Amino acid sequence: MAAESVVEFTDLPVKRQREDGEENGVSDAVSTLPNDPQHPGISAVIPGWFSEISPMWPGEAHSLKVEKILFQGKSDYQNVMVFQSSTYGKVLVLDGVIQLTERDECAYQEMITHLPLCSIPNPKKVLVIGGGDGGVLREVSRHSSVEKIDICEIDKMVVDVSKQYFPDIAVGFEDPRVTLNIGDGVAFLKAAPEGTYDAIIVDSSDPIGPAQELFEKPFFESVAKALRPGGVLCTQAESIWLHMHIIEDIVANCRQIFKGSVNYAWTTVPTYPSGMIGFMLCSTEGPPVDFKHPVNPIDENDSQQSTRPLKFYNSEIHTAAFCLPSFAKRAIGSKAN
Repeated sequence: MAAESVVEFTDLPVKRQREDGEENGVSDAVSTLPNDPQHPGISAVIPGWFSEISPMWPGEAHSLKVEKILFQGKSDYQNVMVFQSSTYGKVLVLDGVIQLTERDECAYQEMITHLPLCSIPNPKKVLVIGGGDGGVLREVSRHSSVEKIDICEIDKMVVDVSKQYFPDIAVGFEDPRVTLNIGDGVAFLKAAPEGTYDAIIVDSSDPIGPAQELFEKPFFESVAKALRPGGVLCTQAESIWLHMHIIEDIVANCRQIFKGSVNYAWTTVPTYPSGMIGFMLCSTEGPPVDFKHPVNPIDENDSQQSTRPLKFYNSEIHTAAFCLPSFAKRAIGSKAN
């Protein structure tokens, strides 16, 4: 197995952080209560169950039955936990927020990767910000045209834990085209030469605390600068059921910065809040990009040659991902025009 190159870089949290003071209770008893004034909105492991509670989705919580806690640790940036669930396989949790489960990770990893990469011909240089579990890398590696894959992840513990407990996801790190940079994704992007990448994929945190800048104009300006003409961005863009106000702001910012296409797409992920997650797809001025109609298809039949066939993505679902409910279409359309 080929080991990826590793480069150290400056430090700043990038991957799904939580607000200051939030910690994840991980014990077999009630570790903290949602209405604890000292720790507002903290997820907890109660006897036999993990419940995801956060001010990002007030008044609701998704719970999974815990068979066994496999790992608990605290890195320099966040609390890390892995547990075996009854129905979704192993689960990775960072600061009380579910990052992925073995059962439904394909819906996120495949869509955030192939929506942008299948929308441009022959992508060669790809940057991943965040994504320390390796799942996006696994999907990028399906594209034979890609020659170089850079990833910048702040937290080495996430990488190490993923390799140990999620080898079928972290397999992406084994691709010899991958260079792993441990450090600040924002600073890494600012330092990238202009026009370096064909595609940038931002597997980002929610827009609270240190990760807030990943949703603001200066960050998107850095992305646009690092992309070639006609290059594409795909970034995690929250839920239309929970965060429409955030999505409207993202669309407005992107519309000012990216002079090509700006589109919102979504996919279903049962273990994410509200059962879905969105993506913002943007292109820089240059060769036109029609995100809704893939020009570089990678369908199930093509992937059968791989030892890991696609589980979720295909060309039909690619196009369907851009079909929005009327309320979301109106809100996003008003900001995009």
